[in-house]
Amino acid sequence: QVQLVESGGGLVQAGGSLRLSCVASGRTVSNYGMGWFRQARGKEREFVAAISWSGDSTYYKDSVKGRFTISRDNAKSTVYLQMNSLKPEDTARYYCASEGTVHRSIVVTAAGFYDYWGQGTQVTVSS
Repeated sequence: QVQLVESGGGLVQAGGSLRLSCVASGRTVSNYGMGWFRQARGKEREFVAAISWSGDSTYYKDSVKGRFTISRDNAKSTVYLQMNSLKPEDTARYYCASEGTVHRSIVVTAAGFYDYWGQGTQVTVSS
């Protein structure tokens, strides 16, 4: 059974940084693209960042470009989201997800392409 476990969330002041990690098991995640999504209270889940199976391609939500960096270590079955210059509007529960097509040549951003999800980790940014 595929499991994705996120960690690294917490409370941080505006302008601070956090590094989220997502460890995968039950699947050779090195064969699949991975993504980070977030959901703020009362809002719909939204795409944040994605990385191709090889790590060669990444894509970001416009509002996080230049502040967030997605990366992966396939040897450790782990995907990271480095978040810098955090803003109160980044407050949300962050979820990692594994998309469902082996060696997809492009990065995908729609949640429907992702078939396994973690439980999420809460990020709270105070002003």
